[in-house]
Amino acid sequence: MIVYAKLDKEADYKSITAFIVESNTDGVTINPLKGKLGMRSSTASEVIFDNAKVPVENRLGDEGSGFKNAMTILDSSRISIAAQCVGIGQGALDLAINYAKNRETFNKPITQHQAIQFMIADMAAAVHSARVVTMDAATLKDSKLPFSNEASIAKLIASEMCIDVTNKALQVHGGIGYFKDTNIERMFRDARVTTIYEGTSEIQRLIVARQTLQQYQ
Repeated sequence: MIVYAKLDKEADYKSITAFIVESNTDGVTINPLKGKLGMRSSTASEVIFDNAKVPVENRLGDEGSGFKNAMTILDSSRISIAAQCVGIGQGALDLAINYAKNRETFNKPITQHQAIQFMIADMAAAVHSARVVTMDAATLKDSKLPFSNEASIAKLIASEMCIDVTNKALQVHGGIGYFKDTNIERMFRDARVTTIYEGTSEIQRLIVARQTLQQYQ
C-alpha cells in the first residue's frame, strides 16, 4: 500500500512524503471494516501503525513531494469518480423509464402522467449535463492541458446529480424501489458516497471558487 506521512511532526504539508509499505511489515495491522451503506464490493480497512519501520528505498518520489503528488492524483481520480456517477445516473434513469413504461395507474402507464414526465426530464437533463462536463475534463487531461478546475467541476456536478437522480428514480419506482429485489435500491445506496470520497462537494466548491476567482485577478 502507499502511505503518505510527515517526516517531521512539527512541519507543515511540505514535509509529507509517500512510501510503499508492505502489508506484512512488522508493526502494521490491517483491520477490515464491515457494514458500509453502499459500494460493498469495494473493501475498506483501518490501518494501524505501531513503530513500523520502512526502509528509505521504499520512498516513492522525492522527499516532501507527497502532498503535491497526491493532489495531482486526486485531479485525475475526480474525473474517474465523475464518470462513475454518470454511469450510476444513467443506469438509474434507464431503470426508472423501463419501470414507468410498464407500471400502470388509472388504466395507463405512469409515463403518461405529467408528474412522472417532469421527473424523467429532470433526470435526463442532469445526467446529460454531468456527462458533458466529465467529457470536457477528460478531454483536457488527454490533451495534456490544465484540467484541475474542470475535474472539480465535473466531480461536483456529477456526484450531486448521482444522488438526486437515484433518489428520483427510486421515487418513480414507489414502494417497490425500497426493496433489495430492485437494483435501484443498491444504486441509491452506492450514490451517497460519491459526494464524500476523492474530496467532498464542499472541497470541490472551495477549489472551483479559488481557481475561478484567480482568473479575474
